[in-house]
Amino acid sequence: MKKTVFFILFTIAALSCKQKSDEVTHKHTNALIHETSPYLLQHAHNPVNWEAWYPDVLERAQKEDKLLLISIGYAACHWCHVMEKECFEDEQVAEIMNEHFINIKIDREERPDVDQIYMDAIQMISGQGGWPLNIVALPDGRPFWGATYVPKDNWIKSLEQLAELYQKDKPRVTQYASDLANGLQAINLVENDRDSELYSLEQLDAAMHNWTQYFDTFLGGHKRAPKFMMPNNWDFLLHYATTTDKPDIMEFVDTTLTRMAYGGVYDHVGGGFSRYAVDVKWHVPHFEKMLYDNGQLTSLYAKAYAATKNELYKDVVAETIAFVKEALMDQSGGFYSSLDADSLDENGKLEEGAYYVWTKEELTRLLGDDLEMFQTYFNINSYGHWEEENYVLIRDKPDEEIAEKFNITVPELKTKINECLTILKKERNKRPKPRLDDKILTSWNGLMLKGLVDAYRYLDNEDYLDLALKNASFIEREMIKTDGSLYRNHKEGKSNINAFLDDYATVIDAYFSLYEVTFDEKWLDLAKNLLDYSKKHFFDSASGMFFYTSDKDQSLIRRTIEVDDNVISSSNSIMAINLYKFHKLYPNEAYGTMSTQMLKNVQKDFGRRAQGFANWLHLVLFQNQNFYEIAILGGNCQSMGQQISKAYIPNSILVGSQKDGNLELLKNRGASDKTLVYVCIEGACKLPVTKAEEALKQL
Repeated sequence: MKKTVFFILFTIAALSCKQKSDEVTHKHTNALIHETSPYLLQHAHNPVNWEAWYPDVLERAQKEDKLLLISIGYAACHWCHVMEKECFEDEQVAEIMNEHFINIKIDREERPDVDQIYMDAIQMISGQGGWPLNIVALPDGRPFWGATYVPKDNWIKSLEQLAELYQKDKPRVTQYASDLANGLQAINLVENDRDSELYSLEQLDAAMHNWTQYFDTFLGGHKRAPKFMMPNNWDFLLHYATTTDKPDIMEFVDTTLTRMAYGGVYDHVGGGFSRYAVDVKWHVPHFEKMLYDNGQLTSLYAKAYAATKNELYKDVVAETIAFVKEALMDQSGGFYSSLDADSLDENGKLEEGAYYVWTKEELTRLLGDDLEMFQTYFNINSYGHWEEENYVLIRDKPDEEIAEKFNITVPELKTKINECLTILKKERNKRPKPRLDDKILTSWNGLMLKGLVDAYRYLDNEDYLDLALKNASFIEREMIKTDGSLYRNHKEGKSNINAFLDDYATVIDAYFSLYEVTFDEKWLDLAKNLLDYSKKHFFDSASGMFFYTSDKDQSLIRRTIEVDDNVISSSNSIMAINLYKFHKLYPNEAYGTMSTQMLKNVQKDFGRRAQGFANWLHLVLFQNQNFYEIAILGGNCQSMGQQISKAYIPNSILVGSQKDGNLELLKNRGASDKTLVYVCIEGACKLPVTKAEEALKQL
């Protein structure tokens, strides 16, 4: 009894001490303490009176006639952390910011709708952009000044001058902001082009010729640094090369995917890709790891494996999924957003890449007799050297060449290398880990779900389907509201931001793909419901495109129409492909007409800059080549579907049922005693066959 009483008193005392300790540790606390975004919470104890982006904050700014200082970043952003330390944690800076501005902190990953507008603004102001993105705007949100990272002294001078200018010459500031706002509207206009003919294969070939001038045929990717992964570029080129028989393009895709997998941007120890390489040889990454990259690259490498049977691609898929499952998967089935670039080094100092790099002394101590083979394999030499004593692992030779050098077989080499990597991973796990951004974003989960579905489809691993179903159920359970709309974000059971167009587009795509490998119409129905909701609340009849924001959301200074394919494909291009595929299943609805019009509206820019519209270009091939609807009916439809879906056939969709189904393609085509496969084009079908090989021949 005495021990119990003592333990209770001790616990109360400890909690009291901890509370006091917290109070001492955090001298300042601002309104961001009530947010769930890890990025916003990182700033919750700055002396700056930060607030999140809410309508009441903007209303207060207008009532008080106070300028807005809008600072946008994200948790894995290195320079965002630098500016926080130099400026936003500084009390002198905070005093100026608090006196003259209403200060708003935004996580660009939670609020891409706001980020898009102000990123366009800063590019119009300065000709360049990036994060942290710092904007000074009128109380109604119209911007008139912007910068990215700014050192403390320059930051103070800039803010003082801007505040003084607004007080002394408000009409001039207001006029500039009005002109800039008009410019922001103008650059986002999309013409509804009803008169042009659809883009032809001849035009596409010419656009491809222009694009090839930028190819780095030796190291892969484009001739520039930094090099971003750009999965949609290589995904389209894989499609183009295989369906138009372009071996030179296929060779370039293979070079790019191989070099990326060999490079330091790929984590050879733990799997998964970093965000981009700072050099031309994919060697030294900006070390943050993003879910959206790894989801798209899982899908890309799975397709490439299906097209080439290159075992390297299969290994990349397996290791990337293992990384995502280990580091980014929540027990609920959702996937977290990212790992930071920075982590603590051996001296307790935050350093970019500290978690991932190795010194030769460490490798010598850990690998012993296997060091020579390992350092040959991963270039622990001048080619793999980064800075100071550090090396970033990078390959530049195939397994066969190194196995021959050491007079062993390729399987023996792989076994040895994997043993070394296991030792390094065990050692690396002792290091302080990079910070985790554990918010869950719907669109990025849609991309990862599609990656898992494609991995199951082309690699035939049931574990990938199990992961996909778990994630798909999470999205259905936590992200879809009772009115059929979506949430954008989720963390610890809370969601508070309405979804944007990319959330709908990626989940529709992923659910459609999940239906194709399961033939469970639940996923198709969910996808169609989301598509119809998007049509109702996002579609702009004037332009024939979709707005990025819903008509139910707070009005900003612009409703953005996103069309450029960047590191993630644009929400409109994904939606246009969704509409095209749904047209094949529901031909009596207007999906096909909408998709075709969307393509016409953007095709004028393809010849000039095809790589910026790579995802749209799938539609050019769909429209100009045969597109197959493959329908499977009968008791063996599931296994027959698995056999057919392993083949890389990008210009097709797959439907199936054990008996006549509700879809037009599945009506009145079943046979009681056998499983039939129909290969159709626009609903017109060839004679059914009973074997997967026969169906593939018809394609």
